[in-house]
Amino acid sequence: MTTDLTVTAYFIYIPIALVLTWFVARNLFKNGLVYMRDIFNGREEIAVSTNQLFKTGFYLLNVGFALWILKMYQLENTQEMIEALSQKIGGFSIYLGAVLFVNLFMFFRGKKAARQNREATERRARMIPNAE
Repeated sequence: MTTDLTVTAYFIYIPIALVLTWFVARNLFKNGLVYMRDIFNGREEIAVSTNQLFKTGFYLLNVGFALWILKMYQLENTQEMIEALSQKIGGFSIYLGAVLFVNLFMFFRGKKAARQNREATERRARMIPNAE
């Protein structure tokens, strides 16, 4: 009975963890592309490629973590299975939220750096007289 409940819990946990990861990645990187375009001054190819690389890393990191924390111990009854699943899924959701905010921080930081670079370039352009 214990083994059956543990295997059942795995069959519930793994798809939920994968769908949560997919959902967060889809929304983060769909909306993050706007920041990438700004960071790379509208250079679409570089913005899209960088966004895809970040998305790949996001998937590897989060799916890897979800599988790493997979182990569940001695599930004796349905109540224990539900409690174990809620701990795993809840903990993974908190982790995904933290990773999401780290990514957002990086997007905002990149946007700020891009804005500062543009402003510095504009200041230099105003200081240098046109060669006419």
